[in-house]
Amino acid sequence: MFGSLVQTFTNCFKIPELKSRLLFTIMLLTIARLLAFVHVPGLNTDALADYFNTNSAANGLLGMYNLFTGDAMRHGAVGALGIMPYISATIIIQLLTAVIPALSKAAREEGGRAKIIQYGRYLTVILCLIQGGFMALSWENPGTLFQGWDPTVNLVLNSDHIWIYRITTLIFLTTGTVLLMWLGEQITERGIGNGVSLIITIGIVARMPAAVAQLKGMFFTVGGMPPSHNKSVALLLLAMIFAVIGVVIAVTQAQRKIPVQYAQRAVGRKMYAGQSSFMPLRVNYAGVMPVIFASAILMFPQKLFSMMGSGLKIKFFSDIAYQLNYGSLMYLTLFGIMILFFSYFWVATQFNEIQIADDLKKNGGYIPGVRPGQPTSDFLHNSMSRITLAGALFLTGIAVMPVILQNAFKIPNDVANFFGGTSMLITVGVMLDTMRQIESHLLMRHYDGFLKKGKIRGRI
Repeated sequence: MFGSLVQTFTNCFKIPELKSRLLFTIMLLTIARLLAFVHVPGLNTDALADYFNTNSAANGLLGMYNLFTGDAMRHGAVGALGIMPYISATIIIQLLTAVIPALSKAAREEGGRAKIIQYGRYLTVILCLIQGGFMALSWENPGTLFQGWDPTVNLVLNSDHIWIYRITTLIFLTTGTVLLMWLGEQITERGIGNGVSLIITIGIVARMPAAVAQLKGMFFTVGGMPPSHNKSVALLLLAMIFAVIGVVIAVTQAQRKIPVQYAQRAVGRKMYAGQSSFMPLRVNYAGVMPVIFASAILMFPQKLFSMMGSGLKIKFFSDIAYQLNYGSLMYLTLFGIMILFFSYFWVATQFNEIQIADDLKKNGGYIPGVRPGQPTSDFLHNSMSRITLAGALFLTGIAVMPVILQNAFKIPNDVANFFGGTSMLITVGVMLDTMRQIESHLLMRHYDGFLKKGKIRGRI
């Protein structure tokens, strides 16, 4: 098996186009990682790193946000906003497209789609300016963002030229996110895989050494420190990790096959017999996008209400911030509802059953037992709605259960964030999608792909 895997990797570099795409993707992902280490000028980055390393208040949403930025927040880097403003802008544009007729019409046109993408870029810059301003003010007054911060330690090194710091920080943070957005778009267009998802994934994977080190300290004596957990928890954690990976792969690959019959037709003087085929409908059609969207939206309200509560001295905002803490009942409830919503929203915007029904009718195809036209469209809509519910419930369970287990067994932050459901969902889902694209290139050149063996067959 290992030899077959090595041979498949070797085949990837035998195809010139695939080789150039892979090298291009690796190069841009390397640049994206460098943005997590280039410090914003004028910041006491050592104090910021010490806070994340020693303060338990860095857990929760702040730790999750740092994970999604690939440690850029911990380093006070120019990529500290991460790719999240771009994702938020994409969500807003898609929501507006669903309710504004002009945008909905433009989304169905080739030139209109390019304009919508451009609107998303403009909105990304606006969100970067807003969030970058909040970030600059938070670094200026670290106690508002970082709970338990030592008030005698300043993050801004030179407070005599505070406006120079604010303007330069805003420019650097906005530029960092815009560069990440551009890198993601270039990877999607000229590389392999979804660029934005890969940038998030590479940031998550970069935390693996720290997560493994903390995992080792949980069950073994390290540096004279006794283990913090017993071996039974270790077995449970390992079982959970393998179960999450296995279930993610199974449901990501699962599909319902809709039979399609093509009628006998004449082309010129030749008569072509009818053919049977099938239309695959993926159970988890949206992939990991609902989890990414829900995480991106929930990362900011808690900190925003916390800053408003501490700055304005209004208890109401502080209470809301407390209720939205990572792992709280309200957080998990909102997180689950958002995953369900975005699962259906993604299907509603990306799966066009009317267009599919029209294409089948034009090509002489039909679903056995279903009349062509509107009945076919209704059948596809109902079928997709049912299997999307199963996929959405799966995503919700995988994302929420590890957070509950983290709170129950007091699992360290890095271990919980890296091996938790959200991170595993994103990492495994994006890797599967990337491998699927690589396999399509290999199969076109008659090479064996990664996913040739181990496919899950059968109707779901």
